[in-house]
Amino acid sequence: MNAFAPNPLRQGLVEDRLPEPCTVVIFGASGDLTKRKLVPALYSLMAERLLPPSFAVVGYARKEVSDVAFRGEMKEWCGKHARHKQTEELWSQFEKGIYFHTGDYDTPEDYQALKGRLDQIDKERGIPGNRVFYVSTPPSTFPIVVKQLSDNGLINKTGTGPFTRVIIEKPFGTDLQSARDLNAHCLKHLAEDQIYRIDHYLGKETVQNLMVFRFANAFFEPLWNNRYVDHVQITGAEALGIEGRGGYFDHAGILRDMVQNHLFQVMALTAMEPPVSLNATDLRDEKVKVLKALRPIPEGRFDEFVVRGQYRAGSVAGRPIPSYQEEVGVTAGSTTETYVALKMFIDNWRWAGVPFYLRSAKAMPKKVTEVALVFKDAPHRLFGEKSSNEPNVLAIRIQPDEGISMRFGSKVPGNTLDINPVNMEFRYGTSFGTEPPEAYERLQLDCMLGDQALYTRADEVEASWKYISRIHDEWKRSFARGIPTYEAGSWGPDESDAMLRRSNQAWRRL
Repeated sequence: MNAFAPNPLRQGLVEDRLPEPCTVVIFGASGDLTKRKLVPALYSLMAERLLPPSFAVVGYARKEVSDVAFRGEMKEWCGKHARHKQTEELWSQFEKGIYFHTGDYDTPEDYQALKGRLDQIDKERGIPGNRVFYVSTPPSTFPIVVKQLSDNGLINKTGTGPFTRVIIEKPFGTDLQSARDLNAHCLKHLAEDQIYRIDHYLGKETVQNLMVFRFANAFFEPLWNNRYVDHVQITGAEALGIEGRGGYFDHAGILRDMVQNHLFQVMALTAMEPPVSLNATDLRDEKVKVLKALRPIPEGRFDEFVVRGQYRAGSVAGRPIPSYQEEVGVTAGSTTETYVALKMFIDNWRWAGVPFYLRSAKAMPKKVTEVALVFKDAPHRLFGEKSSNEPNVLAIRIQPDEGISMRFGSKVPGNTLDINPVNMEFRYGTSFGTEPPEAYERLQLDCMLGDQALYTRADEVEASWKYISRIHDEWKRSFARGIPTYEAGSWGPDESDAMLRRSNQAWRRL
């Protein structure tokens, strides 16, 4: 089969999603994200004929690497991690547009050399000066890279002609003030429509399907409110420990690493009102409204709404996990949380009185990310004691085994009227016969197309940090109290279960 034969399922769609010819420059090209995600995603986009014929990728990092060596390295990583199988024909075309440029992040001369290199690539590849700069570097260098791009004439500030777009990786700030400072810095050098603050969860197929599920199906949206929903649970669990990332994680913690960005975005999509349209402004306006409606935690009552924990030695799937305190790079006596659970309320018309429970952790029994709407009991238990005590649940599984399940009561076959809970499931893999695209495929493509709908806006970032920073401030004040622990391979500290029991609720068994 011809590797470039058109996909009949995409006929009539591809042309609408084809970007203008452009160059993607990846700062931090020697890092794992470039090898495992970014370049493999671009290769898969090319395999699906979603990249323009005139296209280039330039890796930028401090190490000395030739174009030929970088191409060989990327071929190996694409072979391991790209969603599409590698073919010599396709790779031969793709690698012609791969280059490497050596430079420091804070040296103007290196940016001037990059500018000259890009101009030369434009001539060779027929690219009209369009640029996407992907800043995948340590967070401390984000402002440096943006300023150097601006100072050295690599950003088109005219609003006309070739486009310049800058993707900035997470974390976007470490608290409210640093996020405000970084936003202000970026807006000195770029227009808001040139800044793409990435959160890869928004590129996941099932996260996007939240909107389709709610707003394209008439029989779910009427139930999506406080009249029928008892509470909502959003879980982001990892089976791994910190896996050698102690130096980073001990300064971040799970609240910064997972909740402020990923889980808050999932919560906002779950709770938001229908947007006027799917353009970036309308969609992000509705998410911001949710974040601004979060009820502040009352002073002196943080323990009622926030639980944190830290894993001690245990095992996951038979594999021993050392205590967090024994991990390399962790400060002795650290109180950094590897588990956090929040009880939150959204004070608006739709969700008044409905608790939203968010939890995220390391060293859990399994890796799973899901949203679960737990419904209220039927108003009258017609079947009495024979009714199931389990509530109806609608669960959207984000990873792994992406799909949707509904749990409801059904009569057990037989001559008696016994009722047991059953599941009705939809899974992407079995229903569509294909695995969903990688998040970084969709997000890089959207940036090249100039679509910011799946990227976060400045006020969105600051609204989430406003809530999260108060929790960090409280933890600093209560440092001497220490931190609860939980055994690696368990579902977290007892205090987390107790938080839900106080409202006659319980975490789902996953």
